[in-house]
Amino acid sequence: MSLFEMAKIPMEKASKLINLDPNAEAVISQPERTVEVSIPVKMDDGHVQVFTGYRSQNSTILGPGKGGVRYHQNVTLDEVKTLGFWMTTKCAVAGLPYGGAKGGVIVDPRKVSKTELEKITRGYIDKIAPLIGEKKDVPAPDMNTNAQIMAWMCDEFSKINCQYEPAFITGKAVSMGGSLGRNSATGRGVITATLEILKREGIKPEDATVAIQGFGNVGSWTAKIAKEKGLKIVALSDISGGIYDENGLDPYKVEAYAKEHEGLIKGYPGATAISGEAVLEQKVTVLIPAAMELQITAKNADKIQAKIIVEAANGPTDADADAILEKKGIPVVPDVLANGGGVTVSYFEWVQNLYRYFWTEEEVEERQEKMMVKAFANVYDAAKKYNTTLRVGAYIVALNALVEPMKLRGII
Repeated sequence: MSLFEMAKIPMEKASKLINLDPNAEAVISQPERTVEVSIPVKMDDGHVQVFTGYRSQNSTILGPGKGGVRYHQNVTLDEVKTLGFWMTTKCAVAGLPYGGAKGGVIVDPRKVSKTELEKITRGYIDKIAPLIGEKKDVPAPDMNTNAQIMAWMCDEFSKINCQYEPAFITGKAVSMGGSLGRNSATGRGVITATLEILKREGIKPEDATVAIQGFGNVGSWTAKIAKEKGLKIVALSDISGGIYDENGLDPYKVEAYAKEHEGLIKGYPGATAISGEAVLEQKVTVLIPAAMELQITAKNADKIQAKIIVEAANGPTDADADAILEKKGIPVVPDVLANGGGVTVSYFEWVQNLYRYFWTEEEVEERQEKMMVKAFANVYDAAKKYNTTLRVGAYIVALNALVEPMKLRGII
């Protein structure tokens, strides 16, 4: 089964529960458009290398497509289609006037120079420019892309259109129209979702322990905001392995240590070294997978000892593991709800760019929390109403948001 087909399983379950019009399901089940482009780049040594890029526009029913662009040597069209599908769901759950999209380029950024990376970036935008724009499809950062790459994309698109168009892309530096509060947005949203599920489960934050898999931008911010909210972090991991301390880890100190040790947390003093996989199996209140897709599978789901899982990564739990966790009675706050803070603040950036009027960081954080608390309540209530999981509850909310506009617009 492909990743894209697996991703549609909870939507199919939700469709049956709400007796969704089969015509609507047929439309939502496939992306509106996918494109594969070739990007010829003259490398530093003079030879030309052709890179492959993708953009999948899953849906524009609720508004412009919205979704990041990832740079990775293993990017596939199936992966990009899946991520675009999840973005459609995520935006609908969050109540944003966006559809879903995603892009990617097959490249290992560590193996090209900065000059070559800029050429790849500008070449990618040149090839997909007719499909994107502030009212068509709005890209953003994703795996291995950042504010610098967004700046190159923004500059190239502005040159093509002969005018500066900052609203065409989000995740920019503040000096280029980026929003305050964007860097911490996804992690902040994950902790908002965590606090909401703890409240529903009758657990006080100060009594909760947390294990976080992944210590990149999302994982590190999740950890820092968790500490600010009084949660005790006992386990962390990155690509170098995991660390454990039953007395609690200070993510600020771990981050400072990592900066001095090639960005890795391995060897952090005072903590017990454990494997990265072992972080997933710790006996904690909350497990937060914040790394790659498909980390919790049928192979390790039975070993999960957490009382609650909150998904910070995209698609960290496969369908077989979902069934096992449901049987074990472990609630899973799904990615399409829990990590929606990033796209919510991307929406704020887009709005600020369109108006050329900017908000304070406090205003951004307050608005984000309000929207995410509302989204959580909608998903939780839907799951309770239909006696199903939070994941299926999220798809019920998303489908209900998509179906009525489809009917009114005459799509179905």
